Amino acid sequence: MTTIDLHALSGAYAVHALGGEERAAFECHLATCDACAQEVAEFTATAGRLALASTVRTRPAMREQVLQRITTVRQIPPSAAPVERVRRGVKRGQGLARWALAACVAAAAAFGGTAVWQYERAQDAQHEAAQAQRHVEDLAGVLAAPDAKSRSAHLAGGTGTLVVSASRGRAVFMASDMAAPPRGKVYQLWFADGTKMRSAGLMNADDRSQAVLMQGAVDGASGVGITVEPSGGSTQPTSTPLAVLGVPA
Repeated sequence: MTTIDLHALSGAYAVHALGGEERAAFECHLATCDACAQEVAEFTATAGRLALASTVRTRPAMREQVLQRITTVRQIPPSAAPVERVRRGVKRGQGLARWALAACVAAAAAFGGTAVWQYERAQDAQHEAAQAQRHVEDLAGVLAAPDAKSRSAHLAGGTGTLVVSASRGRAVFMASDMAAPPRGKVYQLWFADGTKMRSAGLMNADDRSQAVLMQGAVDGASGVGITVEPSGGSTQPTSTPLAVLGVPA
């Protein structure tokens, strides 16, 4: 059975990224751990103060992985001989014993496969929770950095704010009340390195207000652009930027 370090789940708990069992276990732990209570309070306060909306979604490949693993569980094939043939030199009690043994083996195989799947699912959940916490910590670290500087602009009916921390070399883009992108489209962020543009991540098409930890280092970038791209994003901009915000000096 996998043992999860409950002290490492405070960030994921603050952004509602824990499953039912993990959440219940952490809440029991939270009632007796002052350090975790303080961390949760800080993460929650930061999220509320900056109107953050952070979610963790199951990886698209999860379903395919589960289906693939199911095919590796050995199944007990049905007997090729009809029941009527069992009477040939075999007592009825022995035949029933064989069927009972086969049923037990099948049940054991199914249980074993389920146990393996549950163990691997727990490992995946723990990994995703750790990733969520690192993401929140990195995002909050940029926003709370002593050298954090920001620049805002009206964007898609709302407001876009770029926050940069030179000491951390990272940037966060915060959207407030932005209109949803057209159906089948997504807002994509870009770092402008002179005349070149490099992708800095996608925004959540379902959230009008959100904070995005931009992918990649901000070093060398002169600005940040926002474009409308096909769902899934593009390797290079395919539309005119809705806005370009200069990196605050």
